[in-house]
Amino acid sequence: MTTPTEEFFDRLSRTSHDPRLVKARGTLRLDLTDGDRTEHWHVAVLHGDLAVSRDDGPADGVLRAERTVFDQLVSGEMNPMAAILRGVVLYTGDPQFAVLFRRLFSPVEVAS
Repeated sequence: MTTPTEEFFDRLSRTSHDPRLVKARGTLRLDLTDGDRTEHWHVAVLHGDLAVSRDDGPADGVLRAERTVFDQLVSGEMNPMAAILRGVVLYTGDPQFAVLFRRLFSPVEVAS
C-alpha cells in the first residue's frame, strides 16, 4: 500500500508540465522526517516545466515537515498555510514560491 506522499511524488514525477505554474521559476526542497530518518525531495519548476529528484542540495525554498503531516497536506486533510502558521510545517525561502507550489497538491484537471 502506498502513502499519499508516495502517490504525490509519483504523480509529480510523471508530470512534465503543469499549466498552473507557467509564471513560476525556482526550486523547492522538501525534507520529510520520520523519526531519525529524513527523506529529501527536490522539485524544480521552470515556467511550468517540472523536474523531481531526491537531491538534498540548496533550493530557493525549503519545506520541512514530518512525513505523516505531509501525507495530510497532499491528501487534502490539512491546509498548507494553516500548517505553516501552526508551526507543524517549517518553510524558509521565497514565500511566493511556497504559495505557487501549494497548487501542486491537487491534480491538474484535464479539460474534455
